[in-house]
Amino acid sequence: QKGQKVWVECVGAWAQIEKVQPVWAKGFEEPVRVTYDVGLGREFLGHELMMPVEDPMAEVHSQNWRLMRARNKWQAAEDTPHHPFPGTYPVVVTDKADWGGWRVPGAEYDRDPEQIEFQARLIAAAPRLMALAEQLLSSVDEAPDDAPPEMRALAREARTVLRTVTDVLAAPTGELAPAPTIQAA
Repeated sequence: QKGQKVWVECVGAWAQIEKVQPVWAKGFEEPVRVTYDVGLGREFLGHELMMPVEDPMAEVHSQNWRLMRARNKWQAAEDTPHHPFPGTYPVVVTDKADWGGWRVPGAEYDRDPEQIEFQARLIAAAPRLMALAEQLLSSVDEAPDDAPPEMRALAREARTVLRTVTDVLAAPTGELAPAPTIQAA
């Protein structure tokens, strides 16, 4: 569909469909081939393009990510007095059973422990921040004319940021590349 944002896999870039170019043949009710001009210098077939779709795993409201500390097996607390919490490193647990999630290699933690601690807190807060952005969007969407311009701008930015999290790439469906229908002679 013209104006639709697509990922051009062979180029590794996002583009917008500028022109849909069907190729018709006598005896067929639908085009035998459809190419898409996305402004990258050549036409692309449907299988070369991927569309963003909402990720089914994006539902975070029931998730309780939390920051835990794990014992550093490679360095004793006495060897790391410059660490914010000597002898441990942060682990963000994203599973109910206190395992699974995000952790960092010991060498990377030792290089900049304050930055890693900040990243761990930010990752642990991500589901709550995402829910906050969704609440902002829904409150502005309920009465967009009543929302101040600053709130509408924040809602637009929140929508853009949320899409980078919730939209994943999917292979084109029949909507993007219709399959030809062959008629019997």
